Amino acid sequence: MAGKVFRSSVQITRERARAILDGAFAQARGAGTEPLTAVVLDGGGHVVAAEREDGCAPLRFPVARGKAFAALGIGVASGVVGARNTERPAFLASVSAASDGHFIPVAGGVLILDDDQCVIGAVGVSGASSAEDESAAIAGIRAVGLAHGLEPS
Repeated sequence: MAGKVFRSSVQITRERARAILDGAFAQARGAGTEPLTAVVLDGGGHVVAAEREDGCAPLRFPVARGKAFAALGIGVASGVVGARNTERPAFLASVSAASDGHFIPVAGGVLILDDDQCVIGAVGVSGASSAEDESAAIAGIRAVGLAHGLEPS
């Protein structure tokens, strides 16, 4: 049954998400890192845009998505989640199980914040070192004039 429907609120457009990917890849190419895969999630954890650079291994997509989902699901960057919970492996395993394995608490997942410092999405990057992945995610977010979040001060 076709007809008009109410539209959902969009806080990260497809165009802006693609620009985030472009910004992340541009930073990585400038730094000479290994090929990357990057994923942009909206505030509900749904993929808005994702892309894999040539030469990037196929498991990089679920890893990048899992890093973004870890950040989004807990409310701090994925690397912060891992660092805060090194002495709590049961917690990390439980959250991973609760998320059907879509939870990667390793640096590379960074929150996207609005002007009020509220989370509107997340970027996950995989392919290089964890620090390089995180740096590329931050560069992508900054490239579109949005704020990134690692952890509140």
